[in-house]
Amino acid sequence: MRPLILAALCAILPFAAAAQAFRAENRLTVVPLNANDFEVIEGLGAGPRGIWCAASDFATSRLGRPGTSRIYLKTPRSPSLNMAGRKGVVFTTDPARLGVEPSRSYFLSVRKVGLSLPVAHAYLFCSDYLERSVRFR
Repeated sequence: MRPLILAALCAILPFAAAAQAFRAENRLTVVPLNANDFEVIEGLGAGPRGIWCAASDFATSRLGRPGTSRIYLKTPRSPSLNMAGRKGVVFTTDPARLGVEPSRSYFLSVRKVGLSLPVAHAYLFCSDYLERSVRFR
């Protein structure tokens, strides 16, 4: 009986996480991990700008963070925690959860733990998607 329950849980849990997923303005999927951390699932050819856009959209839309607050890269681009076969980037709104000193850079990256941007700055990258969607209609 126990193996049957375990098999059922293993089949259901990935769908439970996906049910809580957020679709960002640029159509990337964002999965909340806890009250402060969330994973942006890479897709649609999005690079760092698209991933930071999705993170900022989630931070404002779901977490209610103001544009002046910061989002921090917690886990660099790596296999997704929530979607098998995909890549993801984990962000946090709490710098104490990083394990490293937060940093700032002139170069945008999804590989440097601790890198941070103000939510409003990261949201500016969403204009890339909006311009493309208008241009190709």
